Amino acid sequence: MNTEEREELLGLLPPAPAPALSAARFTRMKTHLVREIAPEGCAGRARPAAKRPRRRFAALAVPAGVAAAVCATVLSLGPGGTERPSTDPEAVELLNRIAAVATAQDAPEARDGQYVYTLTQGTRDVMDEGEDTVRRADWHPVDGAGDGLARVTVLDGPSGRGTRDMTLSEDPNVMTYRELRELPTDTGELYERVWSATAGQGPTHEEAALEMIGSMLQGATLLPQVDAALYRVAARIPGVTVVENAQDAAGRTGIGLAFADGDDRDVWVFGEKDLNYLGSGEVALLDVGVVDEVGETPAS
Repeated sequence: MNTEEREELLGLLPPAPAPALSAARFTRMKTHLVREIAPEGCAGRARPAAKRPRRRFAALAVPAGVAAAVCATVLSLGPGGTERPSTDPEAVELLNRIAAVATAQDAPEARDGQYVYTLTQGTRDVMDEGEDTVRRADWHPVDGAGDGLARVTVLDGPSGRGTRDMTLSEDPNVMTYRELRELPTDTGELYERVWSATAGQGPTHEEAALEMIGSMLQGATLLPQVDAALYRVAARIPGVTVVENAQDAAGRTGIGLAFADGDDRDVWVFGEKDLNYLGSGEVALLDVGVVDEVGETPAS
């Protein structure tokens, strides 16, 4: 694949299925976090990362009668008179229920040499022409070593329908399955790791911590104990609110958890009955699993 073809394909890729961290900020957080887990495991991995645009999140419909209760982030005064988000008991209760559901899931076996498969759907701006609806299948090595594959299909939009493949090289902005598996599952310990890794980040420390947790949710669905611990950590961080009738990027309706404000608000969406993670208002998680070869799917 020549440079021109690669750049063209990169333009078709939907945003990575994680909340809107810049690549540089995510690298700093991840490096700090992984160094605490395995102090010598990060040497030589980090390298400058390309800038990623701030991602947009879909507006979600909320019943008028409960809008004030579940959508507005209530602020309280912290030390020095600064405004800090307050704890929403409804969000805490929901996060703990989601954690209980996650704990009960089966953990697939994954070994080095296999691949984590994900299927996502989102949209991508086409300059001055509108938006493509894009479905993307990724195969990432379980241990992060070697190349993976992205298979991008334009379902609809000005770019025209079609599918193209792109080789995925090792990326310091992508936390591997192995790194996720090494995270502590004790809620207190994981909270301290995340909170420390996001110190000095913004726009607020709370938002930075929640964004980092969100960036790990997709892969953590394969690791029930880690998954549950991440939700319990999120329940300790003020500023999360419940959103009724949230929609993911594939149009599936569920219950949402939101943080931040206005156009930058990040929303995690869960099945209303089973509380399984569906993705976000921008990137829907359609499938995830472990396979033996690039090109395979969990159903094949």
